[in-house]
Amino acid sequence: MLKKDEIIQLLNPVKDPFLHRSLEETEGIKEVTIKEEKNHVSVKVAIGKTNTAEQMQLQQEIVGILKKNGATTVGLRFEQLPDDVIKKYQSAVEESKEASLMGGNTDTKFIAVASGKGGVGKSTVTVNLAMSLMRLGKKVGVIDADIYGFSVPDMMGIEERPVVRAEKIIPVERFGVKVVSMGFFVEDNSPIIWRGPMLGKMINSFFKEVEWGDLDYLLLDLPPGTGDIAMDVHSLLPSCKEVIVTTPHPTAAFVAARAGQMALKTDHEILGVVENMAYFESKKTGEKEYVFGQGGGKKLAEALNTKVLGQLPLQQPYEEEDVFAPSIYQQDHPIGQEYHKIASKVVAKMEE
Repeated sequence: MLKKDEIIQLLNPVKDPFLHRSLEETEGIKEVTIKEEKNHVSVKVAIGKTNTAEQMQLQQEIVGILKKNGATTVGLRFEQLPDDVIKKYQSAVEESKEASLMGGNTDTKFIAVASGKGGVGKSTVTVNLAMSLMRLGKKVGVIDADIYGFSVPDMMGIEERPVVRAEKIIPVERFGVKVVSMGFFVEDNSPIIWRGPMLGKMINSFFKEVEWGDLDYLLLDLPPGTGDIAMDVHSLLPSCKEVIVTTPHPTAAFVAARAGQMALKTDHEILGVVENMAYFESKKTGEKEYVFGQGGGKKLAEALNTKVLGQLPLQQPYEEEDVFAPSIYQQDHPIGQEYHKIASKVVAKMEE
């Protein structure tokens, strides 16, 4: 018959599936009771997160250990560890997770650009924010994580494809910004028909199998809404910050609030809101026409308890004969100057 101290000794090395620390380290074994007449062992275990598939696997592991060592039946109860214990070990887990994603570079800061719906200019904001950060002297990369609607390569005028060197993907560099996109791995703009898990693995590969080098900022152009890919990114990057893009239209702002709330629920800090297509300014009269209405960005920022980083009008980049980049605003372009202000605010928030 197993004794209490033997049970504790057997279970001490078992690891919490979320904190990756032993139950001995987390003091996760809370109660052990034994009914000798039935050879029944009952254990209460505290872990980092309850009611999950990982908890079920842990339950099977513990039951297996105890039955193998003589228990006839095993009863298990789970509870969540205190917040201070979770925070103590979680920070180390997150740091090691992000280090492994970026090949040991823990200095890279992650910024996800999200929206509630498509067509609000989220990818345009991503590439121009990346360009403006680069112009501020930062080393910048972009992951086009909008798997179904990848557009970053076309927006930046990228025509070449990545090469593989020493089993690592070398990202394409354009205007000093490193880029990886699903579009690089699809022939003839074919539609993506993969299931969620396969897409999740591809996103993982963009972090683990790409030779990003020494980056200051890595921007992620997320798919619109709150689907599987956005959730994968939230779980992969615990310390990621977010920029939410909307138009002034109340409906776009209302839908964008869902993406913002998802960020808050996963402890991602929202850096601010960018209101795109805020107005059209006539070159002839100088008057502003609010094509998509007014106030959406401000209302969204208030709902998410953040600020409006900038309001971008409708205007095309300058045409350049020798440079093909349909969505990149030049540094001296009025909208390029607005992006410069937005990037400066982002850097101030990220590095404060």
